[in-house]
Amino acid sequence: MKFIKHLKEEFDVIKERDPSIKSPLEVLLYPSFRVMLKYRKAHKLYKKGHYFRARLISQRAVRNTGIEIHPGATIGKGFFIDHGSGVIIGETTIIGDNVTIYQGVTLGGNGKETGKRHPTIKDNVMISAGAKVIGSFTVGENSKIGAGSVVLEEVPPNSTVVGIPGRVVKQENERIPRQSMDHCHLPDPILNDIELLKKTNTELTNRLSDIEQQLQTINKA
Repeated sequence: MKFIKHLKEEFDVIKERDPSIKSPLEVLLYPSFRVMLKYRKAHKLYKKGHYFRARLISQRAVRNTGIEIHPGATIGKGFFIDHGSGVIIGETTIIGDNVTIYQGVTLGGNGKETGKRHPTIKDNVMISAGAKVIGSFTVGENSKIGAGSVVLEEVPPNSTVVGIPGRVVKQENERIPRQSMDHCHLPDPILNDIELLKKTNTELTNRLSDIEQQLQTINKA
């Protein structure tokens, strides 16, 4: 009965964020579902101090799903990994509720320091494909990390982050990411800078042309 309830909860989460799913039984085929079952079991063992058994379960899950979740990580409700291959979640990572991440995401540490060395991901965050969030800092709730971004410092709530290194390009008045699941149409700060440079160059060229014409008029006079 408990498994059926868990199955229904997972189906509701996946259906909300993946339109391709059609029936509850399909949940059994999702790597995200299978790896989370193993993670929950390994996490309980880890908290009791059975570290080897916990790691054994998690490493077997890696081989079966391509998703590596350290049993020491703390993960909230409604967590969903879309596709999932290449996802890595470190030991001291803390993930809130209703977080979505895509394939190739790393939630990692930035060295051999002890203590809290992995990121804290607050509620309703979406981390797009290939993004790397490295270090012990917080990604605020309702934020969105663009594909391929490398985030190395704190992210305020309700923000959109893109680039290498990642920088905030949009903040506040953001829809909760899981309401739209749009991780493609994000601001492009590099393109914006290029457009600004082009505009400035055109203005300078026109001013220089005007000055040259004025000089020619003066010389003729």
